[in-house]
Amino acid sequence: MASRYPSQPSPDRHTPRQLQRRLGFLDSTAIGLGSMLGAGVFVVFAPAAALAGPLLPAAVALAGVIAYCNAVASAQLAAKYPSSGGTYVYGRIRLGEWPGFIAGWGFVTGKTASCAAMALTFGHYAAPEFATPLAVAAVVVLTGVNLLGITRTALLTRILLGVVLATLAFVAAAAVLGPHAAPDGAEAAGGWGVLPAAGLMFFAFAGYARIATLGEEVRDPARTIPRAILAALAAAFVIYLGLALLLQWQLPAEQLAASTAPLLDAVTSSQLSAGAPFVQAGAAAACLGALLALITGVGRTAMAMARERDLPSPLARVGGAHPVPFLAELAVGAAVIVLLLTSNVLTVVGFSSFGVLVYYSVTNAAAFTLSARPWHAPRWLNALGFLGCLLLAVTLPPASVLGMAAVLAVGAAGRFVVLRRRKAAAA
Repeated sequence: MASRYPSQPSPDRHTPRQLQRRLGFLDSTAIGLGSMLGAGVFVVFAPAAALAGPLLPAAVALAGVIAYCNAVASAQLAAKYPSSGGTYVYGRIRLGEWPGFIAGWGFVTGKTASCAAMALTFGHYAAPEFATPLAVAAVVVLTGVNLLGITRTALLTRILLGVVLATLAFVAAAAVLGPHAAPDGAEAAGGWGVLPAAGLMFFAFAGYARIATLGEEVRDPARTIPRAILAALAAAFVIYLGLALLLQWQLPAEQLAASTAPLLDAVTSSQLSAGAPFVQAGAAAACLGALLALITGVGRTAMAMARERDLPSPLARVGGAHPVPFLAELAVGAAVIVLLLTSNVLTVVGFSSFGVLVYYSVTNAAAFTLSARPWHAPRWLNALGFLGCLLLAVTLPPASVLGMAAVLAVGAAGRFVVLRRRKAAAA
């Protein structure tokens, strides 16, 4: 199949100005790690522990294995097709227009909802009584940062990532110092609960996709993108597994499962409880860092879909003093604000996990079709990633599965109608 996405993308009728390759290895890794160490790490351990019980580390490990498969597939494809849009582009090239659309639609809708969830989480940590106004303000400000150009985005992401890493190190120190919880015999969960728990934990791993969606803005993408994806994933896996073990050591099982802020609870019950405000500030920074990177990635995927007229074509325009897809960025920001003002978006973690797992199932299927393969990317790894994504997706809580499946179906039906009308108009 002829590719419209060569290694150095050429201008088309929709993009009179092109994105610029300004990101190196450190910036790319920081964007990926900053996306993973976002709001998820501060909230996801509690619902995962409620499902997996004492097997929480196993859920983290399972999510990490599937994430590794997906990272390898993403790295293979991003190195070959360094265009903005990630798996939306890869699916179209390797599998056809419909698989690409399903991947892109799942990413854009699921991650738009995730943007709203992270913005509201920031508001609740910063000032619960003004959570929604603060969330809206955060979206407005960070959308403006993205409009200033990708190098500004990378700089702010590095700053926020440093704050988050310092916060997580403080939480780890508090958990090590204790006092530690005595075993309470709470073993109500576990067993098959590991699968839906791993699906929820996968939400916290999914940030490395942001590196692939920035493919047109990375220097030497064939070398930089694979290294950055794998480095960001490895760092996140070590941090998550360590935190899971420390949280189980520090908090009683029932408290961990019911907590709305498990990392904060770990600190307040320790000898370092005076540092609780520092953890609250770190959580707020994490939300901002993840929100910044998410708006960037969703905007680039929307731009790629608009190039192919799967979304309104004006969203593909690149312009401004610093070349960015400004209409796509503004549209994403507006959609997030609408969600903040009309919905309770804290329930969308499961929706986002389902959409992202569908997205990565397409990634693995697309990578499976590649003939030229590095030694570390055998086909069986792509097959394992594909099956693992589908397994984790269908074992998520039923409301998440049904809700996101309905969103995907509505998008597919809308595209089908538009294609029929275009065909009829051309006849």
